[in-house]
Amino acid sequence: MNDKYKPLFKTLQLPNGAELKNRFVLAPLTHVSSHEDGTASVEEIEYMGKRSKDVGMAISAASNVTDLGKSFPGQPSVVRDSDIEGLKNLADEMKKNGAKAILQIHHGGVQAQPKLTPDSDSAGPSPITMRSFDETEPHHSREMTEEEIQETIKAFGDATKRAVEAGFDGVEIHGANHYIIHQFVSPHFNRRNDEWGEDHYAFAMAVTDEVLEAKEEYADEDFIIGYRFSPEESQSPGIDMEITEVLIRKLTEKPLDYLHASLGDVHSKVRTGKYGGKERIALLHEWTHGRMPLIGIGSVFTADQALGAIESGNMELIGLGRALLLDHNFVGKIKAGREDRINNIFDPEREDRYELPVALWEQLYNGFYPLPRLNG
Repeated sequence: MNDKYKPLFKTLQLPNGAELKNRFVLAPLTHVSSHEDGTASVEEIEYMGKRSKDVGMAISAASNVTDLGKSFPGQPSVVRDSDIEGLKNLADEMKKNGAKAILQIHHGGVQAQPKLTPDSDSAGPSPITMRSFDETEPHHSREMTEEEIQETIKAFGDATKRAVEAGFDGVEIHGANHYIIHQFVSPHFNRRNDEWGEDHYAFAMAVTDEVLEAKEEYADEDFIIGYRFSPEESQSPGIDMEITEVLIRKLTEKPLDYLHASLGDVHSKVRTGKYGGKERIALLHEWTHGRMPLIGIGSVFTADQALGAIESGNMELIGLGRALLLDHNFVGKIKAGREDRINNIFDPEREDRYELPVALWEQLYNGFYPLPRLNG
């Protein structure tokens, strides 16, 4: 290994004592490759194993906690005890080379697609009409009832229990990317007049507490709990950095083990407001006050970009998403001193190069995700 990359391979101890073997994190990637009922497929398990093998921590694709929350075709499920057998196989494959295996627990809220849910239903904080994921036409989502809100909070706790039983090393609460927890925080999505609208942080805190209580009851101390969030959204009114500052303060008061900032570019800057023009990740890191590690992610495709992110001092861990789609040996090549051999451009003529599930390959081929790409 080139000595300059050694900082990427330093171990990191999380607040609960769990130790990560390096600073790389496999980011949660929507692979659309689980069975129709949400159970793990062989193709999915093989794909996740290849991309988990060299990182310090690997996070699964977003796994729905209720049938009403299903948002993607081929989405993994952690809704039922019958899901546990497949999840065990997934956890074993993810952690067999020393990575900590994390199950990301998720509910789509208003982004849940009626074509995928019971009774063609979709619900969230407030009524809205929108398009989600691969939809060609918008769908309508209704307002959740109080009973459904309570059931959803409990479902995150039940999912945590199943993750423990399946052998995962932890869970990540998906509070980002316009899904249900994000929706309750956001003034764009949450226009309720009850307690869940008066306090936009109430649902996020209730889910976090439920997950922490499930850990306390069912898991060992070294079971990892993380939280992913989106710091700013384009809608106005919507989540801005001032709202996120309050959210981070509330989260750092909880016994969480890491925070995960969902960013398209790890060095992106704040759009507007009193923090306008400042680098988001620098502000977020400042607001954690060193209480827990921060994962940064977004548009890192080379070894030098990964090193620069860590050496910036604004994050303890670097998430890799699209980089590991393009080359599942990204981390291993750096460790072996072959960083100049990393594949970081998508070649639509070379399906054999990437070892991806068929459905995911087709999405990349059709330009569904932004990637450095040959032939435009």
